Amino acid sequence: MKPAENQPYLSIENLWKAFGDFVALRDIDLSITEGEFVCFLGPSGCGKTTLLRAIAGLDLQSRGCVRQGGKDVSNLPPFERDFGIVFQSYALFPNLTIEKNVAFGLENTGRSKSEITARVSELLALVGLPEQGKKYPAQLSGGQQQRIALARAIATNPGLLLLDEPLSALDAKVRVHLRHEIKELQRKLGVTTVMVTHDQEEALAMADRIVVMNHGMIEQVGTPTEIYCEPETLFVADFIGEMNQIAAKTGNANTLHIGSVEMNCIPHTFAPDSDILAAIRPEDVIPHGNDDAGDASGVNSLKVLVSEMEFLGSFWRCRLKHTCFDKNELIADFSINAVRRLEIVEGAMTTIEMPANRLMAFDVPRGL
Repeated sequence: MKPAENQPYLSIENLWKAFGDFVALRDIDLSITEGEFVCFLGPSGCGKTTLLRAIAGLDLQSRGCVRQGGKDVSNLPPFERDFGIVFQSYALFPNLTIEKNVAFGLENTGRSKSEITARVSELLALVGLPEQGKKYPAQLSGGQQQRIALARAIATNPGLLLLDEPLSALDAKVRVHLRHEIKELQRKLGVTTVMVTHDQEEALAMADRIVVMNHGMIEQVGTPTEIYCEPETLFVADFIGEMNQIAAKTGNANTLHIGSVEMNCIPHTFAPDSDILAAIRPEDVIPHGNDDAGDASGVNSLKVLVSEMEFLGSFWRCRLKHTCFDKNELIADFSINAVRRLEIVEGAMTTIEMPANRLMAFDVPRGL
């Protein structure tokens, strides 16, 4: 099933899903191109798994349209849709050998036994487990079982691969290794892939594009760098990575005031003197040292007290205090080399810069 030229391979239009009075998905519009790896990312209960199940036909939408390869599949049962799926729990048949697990989806495709055997051998080699065919699932590690589940999902060459938190049941080291393998396999096969995850690092490392969801709606769609560096909402800014949030007021369209200190910032559309939250990532704060070389009177520069330093291996996490922060403190991540070179120490004053092109302005959420 191929889309028409210049048409998305998977298209979701005005999709809603309700369970009784509870609306799990609300007005979802999304287009995914052929061969793309897209991650649905968000906190528990945000609707990401419900959206995946609607695409698969496992939970039909209350209204809206799902098109795959130019065909309306909105009301088709799962077995008539062209996809393979991998679940968090592996869902392998414990009483069947690995070979038979992988062959399960091939047995009703009209292939001969020799073709099925050859395809199973090819798939086991593809996922790096060519010698495991005669074993049973219980004899394999969790990471190996997930590779077998992946092999079974792609056995019939589906047009769409759906992954429902496939790595969340694995330990950290196996998870990191397997996410690299899955991405490499997806690139090799060129299969359009949608993965659900709540792990930000996983999404940033694997996805071509990330769909950030919250309360059944899409907050932002973009590449990993767009999502991380150019968040469109405070939720996205706060959910992906670490983010300082400081009470502030707007000046003109390019400035804001943190206490009595005016700073240049990324252009915004707030009216002058609006209450906002100024936001900057800890790694974007630039240290200039504790001597006069750092000019505290410069634009976006402050002389701050280093109230606490925490060593986190590749960097120091520093808590910085200044009267303009009111009750808030600023968190900054400084490299080991910067701390050593600039002689930044706990309890001393130092000069920092909050670069204008990294300082963002967001609306204050209700209730704050």
